[in-house]
Amino acid sequence: MKIKGVFNDGERIPSRYTCDGTDVNPTLDFIDVPKNAKSLVLIVDDPDSPSKIFAHWILWNISPNTKSIKENSMPKGAREGLNDFGNVGYGGPCPHSGEHRYAFKLFALDIELNLPRGSKKNDLEKAIKVHVIDKAILIGTYSKMK
Repeated sequence: MKIKGVFNDGERIPSRYTCDGTDVNPTLDFIDVPKNAKSLVLIVDDPDSPSKIFAHWILWNISPNTKSIKENSMPKGAREGLNDFGNVGYGGPCPHSGEHRYAFKLFALDIELNLPRGSKKNDLEKAIKVHVIDKAILIGTYSKMK
């Protein structure tokens, strides 16, 4: 399984998808999703945040037939969780200082999840722990515009 974006792995995320731009989610393509997957999960977080791994977007119950998430949209039927900005939905990269990495992590699960909209990343990670059948990661980088 692979995840592709409007940037390549290890490259800078275009500012359009950050707090310096329009702060909308980038288009993401999902490739070779396992045939036996019942649902997909997407977690976007910043492992370089000084206080904790900072959640920017969490989505679950994405149909395994989903080939892509288009810019500024969410897959029909999927649920969104509470990001660490305190909002439900996408919050783009916005590091206080320096360059940070942003991990776009896609998980294929053997179940659909029974989590309410607005759940937190910890709840989602606990719920998927024993149900992951495949995983893909796309890393982007970003530092604020000067």
